[in-house]
Amino acid sequence: MKRQEFNIIIAGYGGQGILTLAEIISRAAFLHGFEVRETELHGLAQRGGSLNCHVRFGKKIYSPLVMKGDADLIIALEAIEALKSCYWASEKTTFLINSKIFGMNYNLEKIIKIIKKVTPKVHLINADSIVEKATQDITETNIYMLGYALKRGLLPLKKEVVWKAIKEKIRRRFLEKNKKVFDKAFENGVG
Repeated sequence: MKRQEFNIIIAGYGGQGILTLAEIISRAAFLHGFEVRETELHGLAQRGGSLNCHVRFGKKIYSPLVMKGDADLIIALEAIEALKSCYWASEKTTFLINSKIFGMNYNLEKIIKIIKKVTPKVHLINADSIVEKATQDITETNIYMLGYALKRGLLPLKKEVVWKAIKEKIRRRFLEKNKKVFDKAFENGVG
């Protein structure tokens, strides 16, 4: 990691594994020896409401909140939530966006066009579709997105350490599906 700190926003809706993803990234950063701060901001997350988590790690971190325009990486499990996360973005920010849209009246192309006015660094993937083909379920989309971020060097953490954090967080009975999805993100040509 070149900078003293790394700032992440994880955005989506309650039930998409946002909190789990934040906890895994936080644990992996801690296992790397970084100081870590994490918090979540939400309204009705348990009922499918908007949710975002802030994860910050580095040599010395004082606050868990990412400041306006200071996100290095925004992982959005839903495109509208990616758009809402532009507050924390600047030209240095990279967006990793699942192409899912919960609202029927929204246009994905317009959303991406607006985000690209903030930063050209946008990775758009249909993670739900990839995960569903691999597992017949979309529950592990968050883990696929994490693997994708690692494979493309968007997150300054090592794959092995992140997998160790996943094994600590995910219940044993769900590990096989999560491992399959995590490994799928590292295959060539996927995403």
